[in-house]
Amino acid sequence: MSGRTTALTPPEGAVPPVRHPDAPAPGETIGSHYEYCFGCGPGVPHGLHVEVRAGDGVCVTAEFRVKDAHQGAPGLAHGGVLATALDETLSALGWMLRVIAVTGRLETDYLLPVPVDTVLHLRAEVKAVHGRKIYAAATGRIGGPEGPVALRAEAVFVEVKVDHFIEHGRPAEIQATLANPDQVKVARAFEVNP
Repeated sequence: MSGRTTALTPPEGAVPPVRHPDAPAPGETIGSHYEYCFGCGPGVPHGLHVEVRAGDGVCVTAEFRVKDAHQGAPGLAHGGVLATALDETLSALGWMLRVIAVTGRLETDYLLPVPVDTVLHLRAEVKAVHGRKIYAAATGRIGGPEGPVALRAEAVFVEVKVDHFIEHGRPAEIQATLANPDQVKVARAFEVNP
């Protein structure tokens, strides 16, 4: 089993994913879901600003540029930041299935160091669905979509209702988001991992 735990392996009875008919078209940008999201939001100056696009089937692609603020060791990306970029990309898979899901488990393997100013090319896809669980995998490549794999991850996301965020989020942000007259922004704010 290549070092992976059984929690990341789809159980017997899991089904192949099905792209929702209302999923964004291949190549379409999946914009930021929330202005203050550390992974994709434009309102976070030192955030990752991951830019995700819908792919074919039940997959997405993304790009993330490692900036000075994302360093761990001098001149190299912090491993936690790289895991966050993968998690942000994986979370966008909910758009392909048209479900709201949160990260249940994420395991990341680091294969190559990622220098500052590198553009990391990310790809995530759903492998299987079992009840509320969504089994997915992602890779991050250096130098282009076909470049060497610098990191990879496997994840399980769990489908939730919007009440999950309303019950657990900080009330000030929840109320401000729900009061926004742009109902599309309201809906999008709650389509993300916790």
